Amino acid sequence: MQKIELPITKDTNLGLLLFNYPQVAEILLDYGLHCVGCFANSFDSLDAGSKVHGFSDELIDEIVGRVNEVIEHGE
Repeated sequence: MQKIELPITKDTNLGLLLFNYPQVAEILLDYGLHCVGCFANSFDSLDAGSKVHGFSDELIDEIVGRVNEVIEHGE
């Protein structure tokens, strides 16, 4: 599987994100984004997967920020 470029954006593929950075699964689950175990994560972006669940653009931006923070700082 391919390595993804940082920073993570709304256009990042969920499957690649989880493959490269499994530690972000907990963040996604905390926000109620259960794409971690969904077959759709292989073809959905973070934005598309979030919008399917009714997330606002502001919440998606918050999730993207949190994901990048965890990847960068391990927190």
